[in-house]
Amino acid sequence: PNLNYRIAFDSTGEMDKLWMEPSFSYGVPTSFVVDRDGHIAFIGHPTQLDEVLPKVLNGSWRISDQAKSADTERIAEGETIAREQALTKPIYDKLRPAMEAEDWKTALSAIEEGIALIPDKLNFRVSHVDLLLHRMRDMQAGLPVMRQFVRDAIDRKSEGWMYWALYQLFAPGFDYSGFPSAERFAMGEELSKHIVALPQGGGSKFLSYPVVAQYYHESGNKDRAIELLEQTLKALEGPEPVSDDLKQHLLPELLQALANYKGEKVCYGALCVAPQEDFPKR
Repeated sequence: PNLNYRIAFDSTGEMDKLWMEPSFSYGVPTSFVVDRDGHIAFIGHPTQLDEVLPKVLNGSWRISDQAKSADTERIAEGETIAREQALTKPIYDKLRPAMEAEDWKTALSAIEEGIALIPDKLNFRVSHVDLLLHRMRDMQAGLPVMRQFVRDAIDRKSEGWMYWALYQLFAPGFDYSGFPSAERFAMGEELSKHIVALPQGGGSKFLSYPVVAQYYHESGNKDRAIELLEQTLKALEGPEPVSDDLKQHLLPELLQALANYKGEKVCYGALCVAPQEDFPKR
């Protein structure tokens, strides 16, 4: 893009060491606003700048209760993240090389150690199921873990947990030939019903719909699968439209699935996709 300001890139880690960590900032992007006196007046997400920047410029922000509250909240959240990272870093230090080497037993040991430390960490729970069912193909050990993951996801009424549970069961790229079909579809039905029944909330529920649609299509309800994908397309331009970057990431797979389910070319704006010739007809 043609920007009217300078951009610097840090490949040394100094920005993390000198700015992010001391300020308890762990999210990207993070803005640091320096006021006229050379003090850091604001640390936070760039979307907050429209509200904050005028107050920084007129000198009212730094002494305001709102600024103090924002700092307190950021520090408390950052301290929580720092404590968790102190626990998870040794786990990931074992897990990453094991995954790269396809040493599944060592990877499984690391994940189980992580779950013992932080039982409610979603990344660990997803990796546990993925390792057992899709890497090691150990159905005897993996099915009880998958069942518990599904129960916990539904009990939490968490979109993220239910999405990832359903993804393990109906992602197009996985081989389910060894998975008990009746149980797979029973779990898929439960998760799909609960996802669709969730309140809209922050406007992101539709992001789970493609994998829900995959369940409905595989179960023979093609019309429901198409309906969910079309609702997702409408949501892209809804009252809470998604960013262009996210839209460009979602659209190709979303349109390909819709074309495959309909058996005809579909378009979204200037982007058109034809059904894949080898896609199984249902």
